Amino acid sequence: MLSRSFRLAAFALVSAACAVGPDYKRPEVAMPTKWRDPAAVPGASIANVPWWDLFQDPQLKRLIQIALQENRDLKIAVERIEEMRAALGISKADLYPKLAADLDLGALHPSKGSLTHLPDENTTTTGLGIATLDLSWELDFFGRIRRANEAQRALLLASEESRRAVAMALVADVATAYLDLRGLDRSLAIAQRTIASRKESVEYSKTRFEGAVTHEVDWRQAEAELHRVEALSFNLEKLAVQKENEISFLLGHNPEAVVRGTATEDPPVPPQVPADLPARLLERRPDVRRAEMELMSTNAQIGEAKAMLYPQITLTASYGLASTDLSSFLDPASQTWRVFAGLLQPLFNAGKNRARVEMRESQNRQSLYSYEKTLLQALREVEDALVSLRKNGEESTAQKARVTAQQRVLELADMRYRGGVSEYLEVLDAQRSLFTAELDEASATTEHSKSLVRLYKALGGGWPTGKAAEDAAAAQKNPPKSPG
Repeated sequence: MLSRSFRLAAFALVSAACAVGPDYKRPEVAMPTKWRDPAAVPGASIANVPWWDLFQDPQLKRLIQIALQENRDLKIAVERIEEMRAALGISKADLYPKLAADLDLGALHPSKGSLTHLPDENTTTTGLGIATLDLSWELDFFGRIRRANEAQRALLLASEESRRAVAMALVADVATAYLDLRGLDRSLAIAQRTIASRKESVEYSKTRFEGAVTHEVDWRQAEAELHRVEALSFNLEKLAVQKENEISFLLGHNPEAVVRGTATEDPPVPPQVPADLPARLLERRPDVRRAEMELMSTNAQIGEAKAMLYPQITLTASYGLASTDLSSFLDPASQTWRVFAGLLQPLFNAGKNRARVEMRESQNRQSLYSYEKTLLQALREVEDALVSLRKNGEESTAQKARVTAQQRVLELADMRYRGGVSEYLEVLDAQRSLFTAELDEASATTEHSKSLVRLYKALGGGWPTGKAAEDAAAAQKNPPKSPG
């Protein structure tokens, strides 16, 4: 067996060895000093705030908590972390010696034509027993295994960032779908209120026609407008059910009704949006961090490939018992051992190892470009979300003023018609314009709220805090296992 001094010397040799290849250094990237949109005021990022509390809707918060525990995409992302952690364990095992036990028991009966058989000897059967402990250890002198571990560890970190990205996208998707559902509820309420008003108009027009005050065309136009609004309301009901099914899917549930929270006509949106500095995206955005981890992995793989250009040093040892007489198999005289040190230096393989280095270097450059592209995409998404939040707010304000004005137009048109000054067509046009304005105002309000969610996602926020964070952590650390 290896002596204690020999083992210590081997460990010292490995620890003193170098790892070939480049060490990772974060690439220099040009980052703007501030955001382009004036809506981003200086201060701590709004992404640090638990934004689901801002909407003051406990039901939305509950839906997010359920999604973080039950969503299938998030469970897949968690299992990928476990897969990468196991892969790292496989890679780390190559740093340590490998010990195996080998036991062979049998008999040997040489043929009469054997070269070792003498003509005057009788052929006999010989028993054979061999039992050994075999040790092999590759000394990672040039860092091939350490670079492989470094690459695998970076992939593990990348998988953790992927899980965070999935969770962040999931939270945003649930919130967006819920806000869409609430917007459909508001539009449906407008349609139902309008249907009630149209029914009154139909009855009024019918009474005037039967009293020979107006022509039948006024009555039929009022009916047509009623049925148009009814048709729109049926479509809104369909869209609401489909949106509930979408939310159920995100929650990992079968299609079911979604309970709404306390009704609010206008979900609160902050008047100012502190967005921190652009450079913070490097630490906050999970997709940027994942791209950097993948860049780190390909950088380490260059060193792993370069190490294959150098000698591979291996220690092998074996100790055991061997005897041709099974009755004396355990006798001390049957002990056997061997110790070897081997060195394997590639001399010619048609440029395979150098081509491998070139391939890894190309993959590293691709990862660098991907990292830069991801960062540019992150900057673009934040700027888009900032201008969207600001302009959607302005649009919502304008739509509210439009509704107020259109309500007055309808009042005046109705007064003129009842006074016999104008035709019913003027009232009908005012009714249609008001209905359209109310629907547009509801849509603008929903888009304004959704733009806040998009901004949180773009800034790398939206990760749960408090009880939501505890539930998410518990669900990810202890994912449910399949039976058996």
